[in-house]
Amino acid sequence: MAEKRREREPRRERERDDDREELDERVVDIKRVAKVIKGGRRFAFRTVVIVGDNKGRVGIGIGKARGVPDSIRKGSERARRSMKKIAMSGTTIPHPVVAKFGGAKVLLRPASPGTGVIAGGSVRAVLEAAGIRDVLSKSQGSPNLLNVAMATFEALQQLRSPEEMAAMRGKPVEDLLPFWERAARRKQDNG
Repeated sequence: MAEKRREREPRRERERDDDREELDERVVDIKRVAKVIKGGRRFAFRTVVIVGDNKGRVGIGIGKARGVPDSIRKGSERARRSMKKIAMSGTTIPHPVVAKFGGAKVLLRPASPGTGVIAGGSVRAVLEAAGIRDVLSKSQGSPNLLNVAMATFEALQQLRSPEEMAAMRGKPVEDLLPFWERAARRKQDNG
């Protein structure tokens, strides 16, 4: 029985390694934080890690530890657990969205194919990890990287697919598609 256990463990480790290889992991922020105790201050590191599969799933994790490698590991584990599926329309987002988190406010707008990710800092990291290739963004308010990343994550969670929006509004799906997709569909129907 002990021999069977030894055989199973490496297989599980290999599966975990395969999962880690296909995920896009980005460390956005590393900050030194202090806890005041009786003898003075105790320093630790807080890291913000973004994990995505580049196919519409993304998660954000925060790790705190006395050493940087440990805090990165904790952050990536938490990010993997918090991964959520987001609605996409091709390589962009289906509709404009605004989200706030703390003092940060992020606006995301769909962009036509070929535009690229027009975003900076942690907004870019979250969007690219999610697999969004064409989007326009504006970050307002607080420049705190953690709050901006969380606001972007909130915005992505607010997104609804064109089919869901059409069902809610009682409209045909074609009316809610981005203009370049409507034009492509008309060209296919006519040609």
